[in-house]
Amino acid sequence: MNSTIISKALFFISIIFLSTTISSCKKEVNKEVASATASVTKGDPFFKLSLAQWSLNQYVRTEKKSPFHFASQAKEMGFEGLEYVSQLYKFEVEKLGFDVVIDSLKTLSEREKIQNVLIMVDDEGDLADPDESKRDQAVENHKRWVDAAAILGCHSIRVNTFGTNDPEVWKTSVVDGLRKLSEYAATKNINVLCENHGWLSSDPDKLMAAINDVNMENCGTLPDFGNWCTKRKNMNEKWGDCAQVYPDKYKGTEMMMPAAKAVSAKSYDFDADGNETTIDFVKMLQIVKDAGYTGFIGVEYEGDRLDEPAGIKATKDLLLIAAKKIK
Repeated sequence: MNSTIISKALFFISIIFLSTTISSCKKEVNKEVASATASVTKGDPFFKLSLAQWSLNQYVRTEKKSPFHFASQAKEMGFEGLEYVSQLYKFEVEKLGFDVVIDSLKTLSEREKIQNVLIMVDDEGDLADPDESKRDQAVENHKRWVDAAAILGCHSIRVNTFGTNDPEVWKTSVVDGLRKLSEYAATKNINVLCENHGWLSSDPDKLMAAINDVNMENCGTLPDFGNWCTKRKNMNEKWGDCAQVYPDKYKGTEMMMPAAKAVSAKSYDFDADGNETTIDFVKMLQIVKDAGYTGFIGVEYEGDRLDEPAGIKATKDLLLIAAKKIK
């Protein structure tokens, strides 16, 4: 065994040890949070709860903490499933190698006895790029994440559909990119999911037309309660100030649900009664339930007033309370 492999193996062992240590140290700190959460979970919701790792993006990006703590954090907060975010492992992939990272995540999730649900894939090229060679390269770049999802036991990867804001060009290019990737993913029994995640993907009329044109069982949607910006003030930016929003988030969610294989409960802020200030969670959950969906709903807190653990808890609590109010 060469020195590089030994070094990576030792680093991997240290990840497991550090994650265990941090998890045990945090139990005392989070007693009150765990107790409060347990008091709300005495219902029988129609869904299971997963944690979207983007809810902890500041923990990784700003606080410079390890993304390998994700499984223990989610388990401690009472979640059953994990939704990984690929971009949060960029440094680890560069330092350790892709295979070591995925093997580490598999070991950590198995140790916590928590289910791997999906991987949200970013920064791997534009699947709707008008240039076919660039589009094909994006498909190739995504394939390793399809493989990773299969290794981890996930059912899906979430992809982006950037490339052009021209609807006439997009309706052809996005179908080509999604179909090529979905054909590969089908060989691994993995779904390819499109979220309303900006630009034309946040226009459900156009997104569902594209999904229907792909016409593959494993090409579906991941409706997000938020993310309805269809145009940015700077048209060339994927993110930033919004210039145009899809007018009815509830109608949009309803349109996306027939092809949904995952759902994201996005939250930004809460009022004094614990309700999300911009999204009616009871109304959203009724739409999800009416569609016959019984899978995981991912908690994705994206606010800045509450810290990340408090925002996650508030979102989770609201989901469980709202579940008791629907028909």
